[in-house]
Amino acid sequence: MTETHEAAASDAAPAGGAAPPPGSHPRHGLDEVIHAPVRFSIVATLAAAEKAEFAFVRDTVEVSDSVLSRQVATLEKAGYVAVTKGYVGKRPRTWLALTADGRAVFAAHCRALRAIAGAEG
Repeated sequence: MTETHEAAASDAAPAGGAAPPPGSHPRHGLDEVIHAPVRFSIVATLAAAEKAEFAFVRDTVEVSDSVLSRQVATLEKAGYVAVTKGYVGKRPRTWLALTADGRAVFAAHCRALRAIAGAEG
């Protein structure tokens, strides 16, 4: 270890050399389901609206229909996204929306990311 790394390590150690309590690192607030980049992008897009059309989310996140379908299925299974199908005129449409649980998990995940990055508050 270099002197710089040793100094940084000693500065980071808690007083008395005791380890922090287990589970106290903000990473424990990250949600594994939405942490994947494409799913995180989908959830972030949906967080900005009440609902969004499938094609809009696909184009915003820049993925194919099949990739979006698979990722939405994972989010739906977790209870984070609701899928509604209907028609606009004679054209079938699919709308996506975050559930209350999805919004809460997204907010907690963002708080954890800010805490890890050192910008909590």
